[in-house]
Amino acid sequence: MQTILGSGGAIGVELARSLKNYTSKIRLVSRNPKKVNDTDELFKADLLLASDVDSAVAGSEICYVTVGLFYNTKLWQEKWPLLIKNVVEACIKYNCKLVFFDNIYAIGGDNVKHISETSPTSPCSKKGEVRAQVNKVILDAINSGKLNAIIARAPDFFGPIKETSMLMIMVYDNLKKGKKAQWLCNANFVHSIGYAPELAKGTAMLGNDKLCYNQIWNLPVCQDKITGQDWVNLFATEMKTNNKISVLPSFGLKILGWFIPVLGEIYEMRYQYDRDYFFDSTKFMNHFKFTPITNKQAVLETLKSLE
Repeated sequence: MQTILGSGGAIGVELARSLKNYTSKIRLVSRNPKKVNDTDELFKADLLLASDVDSAVAGSEICYVTVGLFYNTKLWQEKWPLLIKNVVEACIKYNCKLVFFDNIYAIGGDNVKHISETSPTSPCSKKGEVRAQVNKVILDAINSGKLNAIIARAPDFFGPIKETSMLMIMVYDNLKKGKKAQWLCNANFVHSIGYAPELAKGTAMLGNDKLCYNQIWNLPVCQDKITGQDWVNLFATEMKTNNKISVLPSFGLKILGWFIPVLGEIYEMRYQYDRDYFFDSTKFMNHFKFTPITNKQAVLETLKSLE
């Protein structure tokens, strides 16, 4: 049995599709799970309750965590440590391998200019501090010999499920409405963005390769160094619309954050937009002899899925 905790989000849904290449025994766990494949087993659970997590993990060979908590610093500080504690304890109890789908918030400042598996933990945001704390729980369990686990990291991402993607909200949605695309801080810096189906595929590949455990991995992302303006150009070309862009400077983001809470939450993450932000997938590519999908093809597939 391979179990997905937090199965209803953009990555969880795509991961369920990818896991069909490895097993027909897939358990989808969330508050309101829905089948992705006909043979999926559905399991309702509150992942903040240790008893629910224990029951959800029981009988699993591999447990994937693709949870997406509401984007709020206070909530993250309260909920993430509890959630990961529940998961790690259950995985240890049932000798279940863990694959944690992680972001790169624990890496901050100029270290985002080139992000590899050896980039130092260097959070410069409160949300980054939370992710560093979560990573430490997993790494400590690995180092103690109690847990076999993978931390699979991804940058921002986009895809067919667009509601939680900054790229889709700022660029696609605005271009679709005939408006200018939006970007944060500076559209001339490099900004790596992953493609959700490809990230999910990579997560399944890692989880089903015993040689990949007890390591950190960067998931497969196109290695072209493209800027915010380049992303707008890709979408505008395929959508046959203009490529005009409105850039919201960091001070504007802070002011608007007083009135629009989600922008206030994004303000502390501005370091990902006010300098180059490049995600290096070389380790994954070399291990699996794998070439990630191009950014252009990812945009084409996303647009086709939304027709």
